[in-house]
This record gives sequence, C-alpha cells and structure tokens, in this order.
Amino acid sequence: MEFVINPDGSMSPKEPGQDQGQQGPQQSMDGATHAPQPGIVVDPTSSEGLDAKPVGGQTGDLVMDSDTQNFMQDVIEASKSVPVIVDFWAPWCGPCKQLGPMLEKLVREAGGTVKMVKINVDENQQLAAQMRIQSIPAVYAFKDGQPVDGFMGAMPESQLKGFIDKLTDGAKGSLDTVLDQADAELADGDPLQALALYGEAQQQSPDNERAVAGMIRAAVAAGEADTARDMIEGLPEAWKMKGTIAAAINAFQLEEETEDSGDILELQQKVEADPADHQARFDLALAFYAAKRNEAAIDELLEIIRRKKDWNDGAAREQLIKIFDALGPTHELTTTGRRRLSSVLFS
Repeated sequence: MEFVINPDGSMSPKEPGQDQGQQGPQQSMDGATHAPQPGIVVDPTSSEGLDAKPVGGQTGDLVMDSDTQNFMQDVIEASKSVPVIVDFWAPWCGPCKQLGPMLEKLVREAGGTVKMVKINVDENQQLAAQMRIQSIPAVYAFKDGQPVDGFMGAMPESQLKGFIDKLTDGAKGSLDTVLDQADAELADGDPLQALALYGEAQQQSPDNERAVAGMIRAAVAAGEADTARDMIEGLPEAWKMKGTIAAAINAFQLEEETEDSGDILELQQKVEADPADHQARFDLALAFYAAKRNEAAIDELLEIIRRKKDWNDGAAREQLIKIFDALGPTHELTTTGRRRLSSVLFS
C-alpha cells in the first residue's frame, strides 16, 4: 500500500488517482529551495532494493545513521519494538541543518521511547527513489513495521515535540522522569536533592531549558546564592532570554533584592501614617516577600498599582511579575494575582 502525506503533515493511504502531497517549505533534490512538489508518496511495503543485513549502528543507539542495505533492519524491524523516526537529509540542504539537530535533541530527551534513523539521500539514492523522496527534509515515523505519520520541510521545536508525543502516546522517557522527580523534591522542600536531580538531567541533555532553570531555582531555594550566580553568569546570553530560564533568573534577582529588606513592623507603621508613601509600601512588599509572606507582598504591590500605575516607572508591576515568576505559572497566588493585576490595570 502506498501512503501520501497530507497538508497537515499526517500520512494516509493513497486513494486511486491521488497524487497531491503536503505543502511546506522544503529543498528539492537538486539543491534549490522552492515551493514543495506534489505527489510525495512512499511505498514502505515494497522490498525492491532493500536487503535485510546487520544493523547499521549499535543496537542501543537512540540516533544512528543507516543506508539502503540496512533500512529494513534499522527501521522496519526495529519499529516493531520501538517507534522509529526516519530523517531523510543531505549535506547541502539548509533546512536539514536546522531540523536534524532539533530532532536528535528531542529523541535523546525522550529517553528510549523513540529512536531516530538518519538517511543521507546523496549516498542512498536508490532508497530515496524507492521512497519517492523529491524534497528534503522529509521525516517519516514508523511503528509496528508500518509508516504512521510524517511531514516535510522545517518545523519548530514545539511542533516536533508534539509529533514525538503523538508517536509515543505521551510516554515519558528517563529524562522527563528525572525532571518530574526533581520538581517534586523542590516542591516538597528538599532543594539539595532537587539540585542533584536537575544536575543529573542536565548531564543527559546539556541544553535542556527545564533542567537549567531548575538548577537555578533549586540553588536559590537552598540558599546557595553564589552557586546560582555562577550558573547564571556562565549561561550564553541567548539562553538567559529563554522563558523558564528567564523566570528562574528573575527569582534569583528577587531573592537578592529582598535579602536586606527592612523591618516589617516599622514599614507598616510608615504606610499607616501615610498611605500615599509608595516607596514605604514597596519596601514593605519586599520585606513581606523576604519573610515568605507572598500573598501580603502581592497585596501591597497591587495597592501601589491601584493608587498610581506608573509609579517609579512601573517598579511595582515589574516586582510583581518577578514574584509570579518566582512562584511559578501554576501557583495559586500567581493565577489569582495575574487576574487581580489585569483587573487593576484595566479598571
């Protein structure tokens, strides 16, 4: 049976007379970048040109190179045990250089729930012709010896992760398991154990954003400010802008800012004597946060915004966002606080 790639990237049996393929940015086999070609189909059941020989890579490899000779063993047979993603690429293909490394990273992070096989079409033209590969990158997913999904052209990392999650039915690999355990240890008040687990995850996947952010948060929670500072300073500037890492850095900065906060009772008396003293109220919020009285800190910052939204160039709002980042997006105080902030800003 032949399969055709649909416009949404999925694969389905080819109907008689059907010859339209998926639309997406690709690079043709002659090296030119242009719109995709119609009629991209694959006939995985044909054995022409496929000779089952010893596996092309080590059996334990999550990512491996293969070829025409070993395709049956490395892909068709292997997919009967674990799903296999096949990446058809070439050295001259620009989009391939972006897609391939992202796929490899995600496959390794999946921790054995999926494998990846790379096929250089220049060196395996017979296989590319049999699979009717006209444009690359072309990615096919095999499961139980059959193609079950696929797409062509470049794709962002978030969609690639969704592609793998769908293929593995959401199964968690070893990396996600370690990260989940680290999150639980941090939430349960054992930051040192969490730090060790995040470090273990980061060794498995050095550029994993969740692991790096977790290490910073755990170091802050453990009172290891110097360790957290060293981690942050050692990060590439581009990494500091990543969502979860930026939030962890904000949490660290907030701890630094509140380390020498004032006396709560004295600040409360100043605010009571002059409710319009926004600096005293701001200092009180920092003191509350330092004392782990997060809700009280949020209340005071929201009151400043209610009274004067643009006070001190929006310092209260900026500090409020840092608290939300420090608490995390799913924390009850974050969700309710964001709703309250929106109500104050747009009232």
